[in-house]
Formats: sequence, C-alpha cells, structure tokens
Amino acid sequence: MILEHNTLDLFYREPQGAVCAGAQLRLRVTAAGADVPESVDLRVWNGQEHRFPMRLLGARAGRRCYEAQITVSQTPCLYWYRFEAKSRDGWYVLGAPHDHTGCGAGRMGSEESFQVTVYDPEYTTPAWMHEGVMYQIMVDRFCHGEGTDALMHAKDGTKISLHERWDEMPELNISENGDNFANDFFGGNLEGVRQKLPYLKELGVSVIYFNPIFEARTNHKYDTSDYMRVDPMFGDEEKLRQLCEEARGMGIRVMLDGVFSHVGDDSVYFNRRGSHGKDVGAYQNPKSPYFKWFRFKHWPEEYDCWWGFRTLPNVNEMDADYRRYILNGEDAVVKHWLRAGTSGWRLDVADELPMDFLRELRRQVKGAKPDAAVLGEVWEDASHKVAYGQVRSYVLGDTLDSVMNYPLREALIDFLMNRQCADAVAHDLSVQMQNYPKPFLYALMNLMGSHDRPRILNVLAGNDGNDIPRDQRAAHHLTQEERMVGSLRERMMLRMIMSVPGMPCIYYADEAGLEGCADPFCRRTYPWGREDKEMVAYYRRMTAMRRAHPELRTGECRYIAPCDDVLGVVRTIRGGVDALGHPAGDACAVTLINRSAHPIDIYLTTDDVQGARELVSESGELISARAGGYGISLLGMRGMTYFAHWCEEQRVV
Repeated sequence: MILEHNTLDLFYREPQGAVCAGAQLRLRVTAAGADVPESVDLRVWNGQEHRFPMRLLGARAGRRCYEAQITVSQTPCLYWYRFEAKSRDGWYVLGAPHDHTGCGAGRMGSEESFQVTVYDPEYTTPAWMHEGVMYQIMVDRFCHGEGTDALMHAKDGTKISLHERWDEMPELNISENGDNFANDFFGGNLEGVRQKLPYLKELGVSVIYFNPIFEARTNHKYDTSDYMRVDPMFGDEEKLRQLCEEARGMGIRVMLDGVFSHVGDDSVYFNRRGSHGKDVGAYQNPKSPYFKWFRFKHWPEEYDCWWGFRTLPNVNEMDADYRRYILNGEDAVVKHWLRAGTSGWRLDVADELPMDFLRELRRQVKGAKPDAAVLGEVWEDASHKVAYGQVRSYVLGDTLDSVMNYPLREALIDFLMNRQCADAVAHDLSVQMQNYPKPFLYALMNLMGSHDRPRILNVLAGNDGNDIPRDQRAAHHLTQEERMVGSLRERMMLRMIMSVPGMPCIYYADEAGLEGCADPFCRRTYPWGREDKEMVAYYRRMTAMRRAHPELRTGECRYIAPCDDVLGVVRTIRGGVDALGHPAGDACAVTLINRSAHPIDIYLTTDDVQGARELVSESGELISARAGGYGISLLGMRGMTYFAHWCEEQRVV
C-alpha cells in the first residue's frame, strides 16, 4: 500500500498555511496498491494524542481518497498530525519528510508529524512593516555629521583610536579569546544620519534600523554600558529625538537594537574594569543593586557569559529587578526610548531570551505604543526553532511580530550560486509560507546583507574571503570580472527581495557597491562620493517599483519554478481584498529571474496570470501573448530579470 499526502497541495489540505485557533481544517490522504485499507486514522497531537477515523470519499486517478475534517486547538500552539492505515497485512504509516520542516510530500514509514501552525486570531502586526523598506545602519560607519566630536578616551590601558581618514579599513585587533576588540572608530554619528535623511528618502527608505546606539566600549555597541544613555560618540538623547522627529516628517521611522541577553563587562551594572567607581557594579560589590542580575559560580571572577566571551556577562532575564528596569517599570528601557520617538525594537539573539521575557516585552511595548514593532533575531524557521532542548514557536501571536528572514537570504544565494535548483528553492520558500501566519509573514525583515556576514556583493561574486587568513582580508578585493558577476546577481536578488512578502532590508552601502569580507571588513564606512552610481540607481528603481505596486507588498504569493535556472514569484490581489484582508484593487505581478548565461523562453499558464491582457518587460515592451498562456523571453548574457504587472483596467505600469 502507498499512501500520499502533500501539505502544499490544496486538494490534500485546506485551508493552506497557518490557521487561527478554533478553525476548521480538512485533511485528505490517498491510498494505492492491491492491499486495500480496512481503516485509515488521522493521528493528531497537541499535548495529547487524538485519533479521528477518516471516511472514504471515493477514487481519484485510480487512488482511494480518505478525508477528515477537524477543529484545531482553541489555544495557539503547534498542531501535529500523521496518517495510519490498517489492512490485512498490518499497519502503514505516512508521516512528514525527514527534513524537519513539518511540510511537503509525506513519506511512507515516517513517524514524524506534519505541522499546522495555530495562531491567535487577534494577532496583528504593524501595517508599516508590511508596506515599508528598511535600511540598516551602523552609526559609526555611516556618516560623520559636523558639529559633534567623537570622544577619545582610554579604558583598561587600551587606547580607543579614531581613524584619520574616512576611507581607511577597519582594524582587526584579535583578543586572546579570538574576538575582535572593535576599539577603532571613524566618527559616524546621529547628526550624520540626520543630514543624510534626504538621501534615504530618495532611496525609498521608510524605516531606519540602527545597530545598538547606547553607551558601550566597542564600535558595534553590543556590549552595552548604559541602556539609558545614547553613546556620547553618537550624540545624546536630544539628538535622537530630533532625528526621529525629522525622519517622521519624511515618512521614515526609527527602530533600535535591543541587546537584553547580556551587557558589557565595563557596564555600570557589572563594572569589571572599575570605570564607574567602586562598589557600583556586581563585579565590584556583592551588595550592588545589580548583583542578582548575574550568575556567579565563584564571585567575582567566574561568571556566566555570552558564548564564553568574558567581556559579555550574561544577565538573568527573569530577575524581577532586571525585568522592572528593562520592561515593566514606569520608565523602563523599552518604554523610555519609544516615548523618545522610536517605533520599535529589533531584539538581538531573540532565541536566547526566555519566552516569558519575550511575552512580557511584547505586552509592555504594545502598551506603550500599539503600532511599535517587536522584531527578533532568529536565523532558522521561527515557527519551531529548537533552542536549549526545547521547541520554541515565535509565530503564535504572543511574542514577536516577526524575525530576520535569513532562510530567504540563504535560499536566494543558493539559487544564484547554482547550489540549488529553482524547484528546491520554490519548495523551501513555500514551506516557510505554510508555517508562518500571514501577519508574521508579511512583517518579515527580508535582508540581503548584514553586519554578521561578508558583504553581499562578495558573497554573490563567489569570493567572500572566508578561505583566506583573517589578517589578510583587509587587502582582499574583487577582480573586475568578479564585481560584474556579483553585481548582476545582486540585482537579481534585490528584485526578488522587493517582490516577496515582508519588509525588504538594505544593509547600509550595499546599494553603493561596497565590498568587504567578514567582520570587521563588512563594517566599512559608506563610500560617500565613490558610490557605484548605477547600483544606487537600480536600488532606487526597485524601491519605486515596490512602492508603486500594492500587490508586491500585500498581494497573495506563490512561488514558481518553470525550470532549474528560472525562479519566479506571482503576487495577486483578487476580489478587491489583499492577503491581509484589506480593501485593494485587483492586480497581478510576476517576477522572474534567470541565473543562466543564455536566453530561456518561459510560458506561464492562464492560472498564473489570471485577468491579464498583455505582458510586458520592465522596459515597457510587449514580450508575447500566445493562445493558452503567456510567454516571457528572458534575455541576457549572464541572466536577466523581468517584472510584469497588470490590472483590471489593462493599465501597464
């Protein structure tokens, strides 16, 4: 006997995707072979096991079809199921594939369960996340605004150095534990960002995400010294308020980076270096008001620290005093900076924070500003991330609004670098859509580059420098041919990022064609006056394209793979309502990218382009219209991309 079920097929599972708590779910399985089932059971688990006999519907293409309609849990959770059939010859089991996705085509003999995400029906995420374009800035490296001097000082005998020239390479200064000291500065500040707001507006940016801006010893600021003070190298609270106000006047919001799992050893809370006087921090005095924030094995030298870095003492996030200071006090950190004019938090290593801490953080943030964002750093599937031996789901409506979409980034890189065929990538991205509720999916931070990875241009050029010693990476440069190939691929990746659900994110200076190996060389300064102007112009075109077409922001989404070398996404609004249930005009858009070095003719079915009258390339030229479908000719020496749009009025934009 052969059983079949595919979670991505509407015939087998309806509705598709995540469902609200208490919703109805129809599941089907088909059976083929001479061994006829005596019975077929649907086995469900959501904390305890339930079994539902499945009824025989009849036959489909020579296969017997069985169906069960169930009501999912009334409480948000991950709901699991598989199929078990009994015959004269024994039991047959059909479970999920062994790829830990919980989705896709079933596998005979697998006892892994298929996943259904059951989320809170009241779960909503800020509309500006669905609509926006984000720009990530490391303040020290973006722009030095006149009128604010970088403060130079020495701590613990280590000089903090200021670069003489803006275009110098960051310093690589390795500590004994293999980390970079990150004690060199270029002088970028909040005033510099404020002065560049017109540039960001013209680029199409609607959200600025800052890497940490609070006082800290390093240039990256992930070793917080004082959560309640803007680092004086960047400015002060008044400068931040002024920036937020002027940005808001241009339609741009500001998000901050919250590092709440650890602090710096030089912080006022720990004070290992004595910079804040005696008896202040937990390292100096066991009677310090901050002592309970930390876990000492043997005070003061043996303490719990983040990933073994002694410069980053871990905090006890569930300590009542710590939670009062960060979350629920009258002037708690998360509320104070929202009141200063910011619009939300990106949470560093969110998957290392306790779930109860995240729930409380969400309540406090939404209570202070209902449309503020809570975005988490989670690198894997956020619906069933395994952390510290537990399955954690961040998509149910009680913790995060959304996460950084590293799976999308990796999938597109794998496709463009010929490591995965289009069909495999389309499948992986379809699985993500099935596991994520729409409020979460449409608020994803869709990044290409980041401060934690080599520059995307290097990655896509096939030369990220990871295979050469760290001390040689400063002198590493792409060849002219590598830059050309990397730039073509970056354009294709950008077009897809701008065409899928979620909030596209530009890592500062990626649009300027900046190169760089891994940290610290991916954190170089913005090359003002030396930008790749063609690349900047292309980024502007892509943000304008997204802004002009609502279907690219909130339309329904379907990934297609016409052949191994062509990946596509179809975005549609039909029936006057978008994917999030909001009124919108009917429209359809298709984005296709061809990674090959030769032309490929692709023919879309009428189902793909329902309602279309004609199909055009981005230049406005009619490509072709054939009976029974529409053909797209993809041209280009090293691959090309096309975007086609149409609506009811036959108006092509």
